[in-house]
Amino acid sequence: MLSNLTIVVPCYNEEQVLLETNKQLTSIINDQIVQKLIGSDSRILYVDDGSYDNTWSIIEQLSDESSIVTGLKFSRNFGHQNALLAGLEMASKHANMAITIDADLQDDVNIIPRMVEAYSNGNDVVYAVRNNRDTDTFFKRKTAELFYGTMKKMGVDMIPNHADYRLMSNRAIKGLLKYSERNLFLRGIVPLIGYQSTKVYYARKKRFAGTSKYPLKKMLSFAMDGITSFSIAPIRMIMYLGVLIVLMSVGLMIYTLVSHVLGNVTPGWSSLMISIWFIGGVQLLALSVLGEYIGKIFTETKKRPRFEIEKDKYSSSFKND
Repeated sequence: MLSNLTIVVPCYNEEQVLLETNKQLTSIINDQIVQKLIGSDSRILYVDDGSYDNTWSIIEQLSDESSIVTGLKFSRNFGHQNALLAGLEMASKHANMAITIDADLQDDVNIIPRMVEAYSNGNDVVYAVRNNRDTDTFFKRKTAELFYGTMKKMGVDMIPNHADYRLMSNRAIKGLLKYSERNLFLRGIVPLIGYQSTKVYYARKKRFAGTSKYPLKKMLSFAMDGITSFSIAPIRMIMYLGVLIVLMSVGLMIYTLVSHVLGNVTPGWSSLMISIWFIGGVQLLALSVLGEYIGKIFTETKKRPRFEIEKDKYSSSFKND
């Protein structure tokens, strides 16, 4: 029996690109079905993450025109990671495998057949990895390198230059769903699941239309979530900084005593102000890092739903078959 594939596409205000995205994905799905590489119950699942443009209307229209196109509509914006998780959770009920990909067409959809082939060869997870970052700005390229380097030093198992473009088998998805944290960082969680995996490389393109949904502020927040969700290294860094300050204080005390013995006891206003500002800055930094972790604990203990589905065309598409 052929394995069914569901392609999960999170959408947030994607009306400018959605028709072209659907055209390319539909072509690939149909070709794979005709070649008997995937089952006829394969689907494209668009997850509308609380869009305020015509994204959902377009999804409904596309769904009415084609039986392989379906959608979920969130009651409000819950975030990209939750949209991915919701799509995967729904896919686990009907599909043997699922691919997650963004709607902006920056990720090359033409490698999907290679990902399916890798799954057929026994891989439960297939990571789509960029072979270069030529389309990124210098700043984005360097900050990405810094982020991946930092995560590696903290002991977090991540795939460099891999975003959320991946294939997962049904059992790998069910393994992912056992992770119940609300502060989701799927790029770090998926490698923890285990199972046999491989990589498929591709060249990333420029965005087809519309604007990026990850401006600098959101990217920094996402990076912070990744660091604090998988490592307590920042807290340990505070401890090391505290030890360093104590050693500096001992050195300063020795210097003060020597100056007193030599008769050079004129108080230095500059050194006093620098010390006050330095210690004050360190204290604020320490409190902010601790506050980040406490805030995550607060969020986790409330156990609020990670998403709320307002409309579900995916499940009904199988009932109508």
